[in-house]
Amino acid sequence: MIPSLIATDLDGTLLRSDGTVSARTEDALRRAEEAGICIVFVTGRPPRWMGGVSSAIGPHGVAICSNGGALYDVRRKELLSTSPMRREDALATVAALRAALPEVSFAFEYPAGFSHEPQYPRTLWDMDAAEQVAPAEEILAGPAGDQVFKLLAKHPTLDPDAFLRLGREAVGGFGEVTRSASVAMLEIGAVGVSKATALARWCAERDIPAERVVAFGDMPNDLPMLAWAGTSYAVANAHPEVLAATPRHAADHDEDGVARVVELLLDGSA
Repeated sequence: MIPSLIATDLDGTLLRSDGTVSARTEDALRRAEEAGICIVFVTGRPPRWMGGVSSAIGPHGVAICSNGGALYDVRRKELLSTSPMRREDALATVAALRAALPEVSFAFEYPAGFSHEPQYPRTLWDMDAAEQVAPAEEILAGPAGDQVFKLLAKHPTLDPDAFLRLGREAVGGFGEVTRSASVAMLEIGAVGVSKATALARWCAERDIPAERVVAFGDMPNDLPMLAWAGTSYAVANAHPEVLAATPRHAADHDEDGVARVVELLLDGSA
């Protein structure tokens, strides 16, 4: 059965290690769209990082960003909607993580851009574009405080999976805690917001049932989406937890794993 919609993560899944979309992948996505299949990028990336994939997105031009926290029109460079954390939940999250792990530092994504603490590691290529560099509590006390759709927390030394486990214990019910990076960085969104909830809403608005959706992913932040979709694939390079939870596996992202499955779907042999 040819699906109605293909939902795919980007980094580590659709994109190669160098961050590019291969010619084979672009061709497979184009063929799928021509066959009437809607392609939706569902990513942990913030909207401001979506320019590099504009050539590969489907005719609708819309991507689900920040693990479901934002809906973004890539072609028009327009933020369509967000699901922000409550200010009190963001403050409680910061306080809980500081108490449990004092070396943690924070950054925040919101419609106007992003801000971070002075000690937040300068590992992102666009750190100089930060709107504000200040303590987390000061950032959250300002206009951005009730608009944050993604809270980032970094630890300098912890194992990433250990940090995820400890972070979830500390944050509790104040937010949805996940991760997608190879370093100790947590990605925290509003309660009840995930790739799965945002994708389910997108599909419901278009009368697309979960059983008509094929999803692809590689990291813990993809697990809710992979569990929700009717058919799901973990790429071969995926996190062990994702490989264990997802029976169907695609080839490595550097071997065009998503494209290979899409080609088989179009041929009716997947």
